[in-house]
Amino acid sequence: MSDSQGEDERNGTPEAPAAPEEPSWSRCPLCTQPFSAPRILPCLHTFCTTCLGRLEPFSDLAFRHEDSDSGSDGSWLRGQQQNPQPLPLSILCPVCDTEVNLPPTGVEGLPTDHVALNEALLEALRGVGLGVACDLCADGEAVKRCQACRLCLCHFCCQAHKRQKKTASHAVVELRDLKGYTRLEKPIHCPAHPSEELRLFCERCDLPVCQECVVGAHRQHPYNMAANIIHKHGDSIRELVKITQRHVGTLRGALSQIEEAGESLDRRTEAVALEIRAFADGYVRAVEEHRGRLLRTLEELRVQRETQLQLQKAQLQQLLQDMQTGVDFTERLLTSGSDLEILLTKGVVENRLRRLNNVDYHPHPVADDRIQFSPHEKGALIQSYEIFGAVLNRATDPSKCVMQGKDVGRLRQSEPVGLMLLCKDGSGERVERGGEPVRVTVSHRERKDCAIKAIVCDNQDGTYHISFTPEEPGRYAISIFVRGQHVQGSPFTMTVKNKFRQHRGLFHCCTFCSSGGQKAARCACGGTMPGGYQGCGHGHKGHPGSPHWSCCGNVAEASECSLKQPREDSLQRSLLRTVAL
Repeated sequence: MSDSQGEDERNGTPEAPAAPEEPSWSRCPLCTQPFSAPRILPCLHTFCTTCLGRLEPFSDLAFRHEDSDSGSDGSWLRGQQQNPQPLPLSILCPVCDTEVNLPPTGVEGLPTDHVALNEALLEALRGVGLGVACDLCADGEAVKRCQACRLCLCHFCCQAHKRQKKTASHAVVELRDLKGYTRLEKPIHCPAHPSEELRLFCERCDLPVCQECVVGAHRQHPYNMAANIIHKHGDSIRELVKITQRHVGTLRGALSQIEEAGESLDRRTEAVALEIRAFADGYVRAVEEHRGRLLRTLEELRVQRETQLQLQKAQLQQLLQDMQTGVDFTERLLTSGSDLEILLTKGVVENRLRRLNNVDYHPHPVADDRIQFSPHEKGALIQSYEIFGAVLNRATDPSKCVMQGKDVGRLRQSEPVGLMLLCKDGSGERVERGGEPVRVTVSHRERKDCAIKAIVCDNQDGTYHISFTPEEPGRYAISIFVRGQHVQGSPFTMTVKNKFRQHRGLFHCCTFCSSGGQKAARCACGGTMPGGYQGCGHGHKGHPGSPHWSCCGNVAEASECSLKQPREDSLQRSLLRTVAL
């Protein structure tokens, strides 16, 4: 086996199909023997009559009835038995799987392929042994051929043929002398009159007929000699062949294009496979290099923090030892020394203890285990590959996280509140990644049953959007937790005021103008006019000197209505009347 074949087998590549063999015009495709009584199927494939008889026929009607009435009680079968009629049978062509409907007489009713018979005869003549049967007795082996009768004769029939007065003058030649011939015509006899040769053609029935047929079943039908009209039908067939040949050329071109497309697909697939393998190999190398970098970074970080912890540990141990020595010495002095001894060493002891007490030390570890690996963090660009994954040593410090956003001291009932939490690490630098467990609780300080559900959205950049909507006025406590710890300033206090009160009056210059001079119209500014006018007017008593709201007297157009309770129903009605006017 060659290397290329072995590679194809390892890769599972199927071998290319062998080129189809040229069809033999003298041998049956089923038995591969020279044709014996060849029959032509409508698909133009020829087989021996015996070979076709071995095929299993089937009936479409029976199949369709079985499919539609598979659960019947057999009444259809009983009906067929009572009215016996042959079912139309079909077979499948062994070469192209075309369904062929058999005539009522079966395989014998199919047309005979006389050209195939001639090819089989020529092949037999070209062989070493003749093996041609006699056309008269069908028992002996033919050795000669009568050129006039176009019959192959055995030795006995040839002598009889010469003794008959009618055929004595016929030219008889040896079969071995016919090996160079390309065609040997044999007489074709009428199926209805076996003793008559087909020489005529019925125009109406479009069939070859014999002399007996034109005086019998085809009487009064227009007919002619086959040799006289062959040009007409031959031209028609040739025209169909030309059209078919054009389709054959088109199909061959299409198949050639498909073959080229398949070969191009194979070549392109192999090229892309090489690119994929090269990319994957390079990516694997880049990932392995990145893995080495990450592990080295992690080891360096461990050594650095471990050194910091060891140094802090040594300093604290030394300080502890110094302080413990001072404490032990001082306690021993106070318990065992005399008054004079205490006073003599007082200055040294106090100086030492004050110096030890003034030593600045960090009671908490200077390094911790806040080391994380983030697979979604962009790591590095290695050999033109963008690799993800990074070692994070800047952990979020909840005490350094701050809240940004709306002033929580100025909130309104039923208005959405949006806050922004900004996460920072221990050094106060912003953490630019998400994934922290953030929890928010919003509760009413006076009403314990009034809790608000807050929604936290991770922006994946170190910020978290917090939103909620207070439904009741009052004071609320907002607690924000990161990793279970309060952030800077938490819990926050917010005061929610009532809903914004809309103005129910008119923003007018005066009541006289807005009411059209109505004396009963009033204004909340309290201004009046002489002549019985109960509302305000320009330059008259109580007018604020500028446009104002008729419902509350507020001079700011974009403001909240300050009228909480109407002073009296009549005033309210007059105000509403002013509004209507």
